[in-house]
Amino acid sequence: MNFIAKSVIPKFLGLLLILGLLVSCEQDLTTVGSGVVGNEPFTTGKEVYDVFAFNKNIEAVQTNKLNIYQLGVYNDPVFGRTEASITSQIFLSTINPSFGAFSQAKENLTGTADESITTIQENETVKEVYLYIPYLTSSGSLDSDGDGVIDVYDKVPDSDNDNDGDGVLNSVETASNTDPRDETSVDADRDGINDNNGKTIFANNFAEKVALDSIYIDGVNYDNVAKSPLPAFNLKVERSTFFLSDLDPNTSFQESQQYYSDEVFSPDFVTGTPLFQGDVEIIDEEFLIQNEDDESTEDVNEAETNTKLQPGIRVKLNNEFFQTNILDKEGSSELISQANFTEFIRGLHLSVQESSANDVFLMLDLSAANITMTYTYTSYDTNGTSDDVSDDNPNNTLEKDFVFTLLSRSTTGVISGNAVNTIITENYGPQILDVLDSGENSSRIYLKGGPGTYAEINLFEEGGGEEIIEQIKSENWVINEANLVFYIDRDQLDAAGSTLEPPRLFLYNTENKIPLIDIATDPASPQTGIPDLFGFYPNYDGIIQKSNDKGVRYSVKITDHINDIILRDSTNATLGLTLATNIQNWNIADAKVSDPEIVDGIERLPITSTVTPLSTILFGGNINATDPNFDKRLKLEISYTKAQ
Repeated sequence: MNFIAKSVIPKFLGLLLILGLLVSCEQDLTTVGSGVVGNEPFTTGKEVYDVFAFNKNIEAVQTNKLNIYQLGVYNDPVFGRTEASITSQIFLSTINPSFGAFSQAKENLTGTADESITTIQENETVKEVYLYIPYLTSSGSLDSDGDGVIDVYDKVPDSDNDNDGDGVLNSVETASNTDPRDETSVDADRDGINDNNGKTIFANNFAEKVALDSIYIDGVNYDNVAKSPLPAFNLKVERSTFFLSDLDPNTSFQESQQYYSDEVFSPDFVTGTPLFQGDVEIIDEEFLIQNEDDESTEDVNEAETNTKLQPGIRVKLNNEFFQTNILDKEGSSELISQANFTEFIRGLHLSVQESSANDVFLMLDLSAANITMTYTYTSYDTNGTSDDVSDDNPNNTLEKDFVFTLLSRSTTGVISGNAVNTIITENYGPQILDVLDSGENSSRIYLKGGPGTYAEINLFEEGGGEEIIEQIKSENWVINEANLVFYIDRDQLDAAGSTLEPPRLFLYNTENKIPLIDIATDPASPQTGIPDLFGFYPNYDGIIQKSNDKGVRYSVKITDHINDIILRDSTNATLGLTLATNIQNWNIADAKVSDPEIVDGIERLPITSTVTPLSTILFGGNINATDPNFDKRLKLEISYTKAQ
């Protein structure tokens, strides 16, 4: 079961080929049907069918080799507290690295007869070490008027707007390379000199505001929190002593090792003084890292320019740790290969500590993270006169960076490296526990991401709906549209004080694990100005529909699935229902479940639901006709045409 080696793209291409063949078959059938309908009177109609929903518990989900990792504390008003930490490997950017200009072996020859005078002990010393993990950013945050200010921070969506009130239009400031949100950054006459301080203006040299995504503060999405100032959270970075194996010894190292959300690594597998512990501010603008002046370029002072980093976690790690375990190990067996280094260093453990002020929960892409170790070393400078030692400087000090990574992602989406998300949830209340794995058609559907809950859906009838299907076939229906409609239990969510709702549902066939998306007709590429979560496969839907800024229902179009059942005699398979984070991510992974009917207690579930802490309550199908919420029960709506 090595799902890790399979990316989203190969699955997508294979599915596209299969569906292409099916569509060609359906076109033949549609052609035959249209001939019949075209020559006879026909009627259109709509039928509503009962749907059966069963709540399922997830004890743990596989959480290594993920695209996105969770970190922090999230308090769900319905499902309770979730606490997430990360344990990750560290990767050398170069195996058996030489620090400074020489390898350690060459340094050891210092002063010997056959060595040059320029070969010296370099005395490599750590100057500073930074861990950097960028926050996720909003893909739907655009600068629609092109004035240099993204829409979420633009006072008026008009390039003639003057955001900072300095008398210069945003569009002019953008053309002048000044900051349209900073009144002290202005060049009204566009002469390349800052009007306020007379300094030279360099292109793209100020910190731009960035729309962050997937940050939850006190259980509320960052987008709905006052953006300035944002709270800090207390981050702890420790050395992990747990060896994360890439291959499973129980399969003779033939398959990838699986790690689950219920595996706890702290405090038993952390050691020593924390590499960092302290408050980290959530800042929604770029980092500016001042560049060093290059003395060889007399006309430009590079120290006036900056390197820019996207907003994220950027903290200083302990210098002594990297001095002892990295620089002082130059030329040793510990650094000679990545395998040796992983065995030696093991990795990092990241956690967010308890805070009485705010609960902060972050979604992070570890493949974009790195650790940059800046160090100094001694260099013998001959001043360009190798034959004249009188002007030599044997104690010239230089700087270099060495970069470590945590995970990496190939162009096909394959994750290299290993990191595990530990996700601990508290026990649910009896209202939820009583309906999980009960085997009973439920009046409510409880969905929660991660090691939470999911649902199984049966259409027509609990036993497979053979009679209804045969009746539809006998009447020669042409299915125009079929939708599953999931109404949100607004009363329960409001009573619990729940304000954060999942933006999209994910419905799939439990037998082949493929979502019920008609790739032949549904746009696979994002629509301009729409976040990826909503822009891909809009016909499939499953997107939350709101009224007065509160969720009312979700609707999932399953026309192609119903046609498969009616026209192609496909099995009326049980459907699975989870939450969606990335509608394109169709990968599945093992999960530990409580259902006694599942062999070995392992079920294959979509990863897209693993990487979210969100939850919701939906109406199920088992609602009495006298209940005021009867019309909100889960139902299948089919619109059809048939010959009279």
